Amino acid sequence: MTWLAGQAKGQPGDDPGSDHRRVSEPGWIGDFSNLSYEWRRLFSELFGTFLLVLAAAGAAVIQDTSGGQIGRIAEVTAPALTVLVVILFMGAVSGAHLNPIVSVAFALRRDFGWRRVPAYIFAQLLGAFLAALLLRATLGDAAHLGATLPGTGFSTAQAFIIEVVLSAGLVSTILGTASTAQNLGPMSAVGVGGYIALAGLWASPVSGASMNPARSLGPALASTDFQQLWIYLSAPPLGMVIAVAIAYILRGPGGGPDATRAAQGTLVSTPTAAAHAIGPDQVAGVRGCAGGGA
Repeated sequence: MTWLAGQAKGQPGDDPGSDHRRVSEPGWIGDFSNLSYEWRRLFSELFGTFLLVLAAAGAAVIQDTSGGQIGRIAEVTAPALTVLVVILFMGAVSGAHLNPIVSVAFALRRDFGWRRVPAYIFAQLLGAFLAALLLRATLGDAAHLGATLPGTGFSTAQAFIIEVVLSAGLVSTILGTASTAQNLGPMSAVGVGGYIALAGLWASPVSGASMNPARSLGPALASTDFQQLWIYLSAPPLGMVIAVAIAYILRGPGGGPDATRAAQGTLVSTPTAAAHAIGPDQVAGVRGCAGGGA
């Protein structure tokens, strides 16, 4: 997903009439090939996933410990709003994937390097686990620490199918808004957050609407409660594969420049390139991101 972030600023010595402007972000953010600051990107994924799971699992825990004071609508919209905010405030650093299936989907589309995927996934899983540990230390082992489970009256098969469909829709939304054809600017974050809220509103009673293996695995590890975990480790990846196939049908093979930069969190390779591409009188520093999963 993409949006405009940061004003173009002339530097001392620049010709006021020239197009040579610099963006306000550090140069390494615009240069994703620079591995010297990979730890910052991994910390971004860890922290963003931590906040997502804190909201998603924490809502269920507090709903249980407070005697139902939150309500289901708040439970499903809290993680959606968290994803929206995380995308906006630090998507330019790492792309704000926040979800293993998002990182793998971008890699399958050739928009994200496979060599980065294992570290991204590890950071996401660690962030989810730390959030669940914080909930356990603070509020106790209530509501299975917000673990995702099939709802009462629904079978494991029904929960599995719903998770596959929801995950396919989530990844389709992310890949679509990161493409050249549907470059939605600031609305990209709203699109992803909106999909997560929509999925939770109609489907959370069936499966919990996880759509994110990290979100489900973190609470399961912290609570040592692994019942039905297989659903949430297998259904989202299957949905992701379906979404990648759909993206191929809709837009052909990936690897395009806009989608690649969106997966990385930036739509320009360097600040200087941004200044030349956008011009002296416009906002510079076009950023991109992807994120998801409740």
